Amino acid sequence: MTAGNRISVSLVLGSGGARGLAHIGVIHQLQESGYEIRSISGCSMGALVGGIFAAGKLDDFEHWVKAITKVDIMSLLDIAWQKHGLVKGDKIINTLVELVGDKTIEELPIPYTAVAADVKNEKEIWINSGRLFDAIRASISLPLFFTPVEYKNGHLVDGGVLNPVPIAPTFNDDTDLTVAVNLGGPLGNKPKTGKKQQSGAEDSSTFREKVSRYIDDLQGSIKTRAATDWGVYDIADQAFDAMQSTIARQKLAAYPPDVNIEIARNACGTLEFDRADEMIELGRAKAQESLSHALTDS
Repeated sequence: MTAGNRISVSLVLGSGGARGLAHIGVIHQLQESGYEIRSISGCSMGALVGGIFAAGKLDDFEHWVKAITKVDIMSLLDIAWQKHGLVKGDKIINTLVELVGDKTIEELPIPYTAVAADVKNEKEIWINSGRLFDAIRASISLPLFFTPVEYKNGHLVDGGVLNPVPIAPTFNDDTDLTVAVNLGGPLGNKPKTGKKQQSGAEDSSTFREKVSRYIDDLQGSIKTRAATDWGVYDIADQAFDAMQSTIARQKLAAYPPDVNIEIARNACGTLEFDRADEMIELGRAKAQESLSHALTDS
């Protein structure tokens, strides 16, 4: 397939924590298969990966996320202990801004929409202008975990509360296909956690150095956090996943995409970002499988 006749795609990236690293593999598979991504609609982790892709920094982010460890993840959680949420999220966002650059959505070369939820008014908020990482921060505000984001006269939380697979923002796109990635797919055989792959480790170290000034030396506090009883958050996380999965099925049935890529909702835990290699490969494999089926059926 030549560049002149590539199939254009509206890409919809769903919410699901660390499972969203599968979005990276999906994007790679689409590009390697000759598809041209012309718009992005994303929710939560889908908004984050989609925004970084639209900013042209997906490879940098992939190198970095493949290199992070559990300790790195814990050190990026700036505990707030507020009644509205456990983590402020400033460290994560500042780290990503350093890695990607402080861009506005208007600067991006393709249309981009991050979806958040205004729970007070019970409506989705589509953010398609302004500072990119403000939009991402609003969209990833997982209830109980991240503190909400102030917005006009209310607060925004994770878009997955109302729409985990936000297809509607792509309805007016002039593209050949709508490809959706649902991270709340049916339960599957959970992949066994293996050793982190070493390929690219030297390259990744450069990116770790690039953001090191944002990762404090928190040896003492990390131990304290590790001892925290996370049981209540685990239960809330499982409940949120079940809720998102149900809403996603309803949304996809009402507005079926041309290609639906599903990642099992138990493929990895919400904070298991140290499993980037296998999630990226899972996304690539599922995309290849779904695209093959779509071509066969057409």
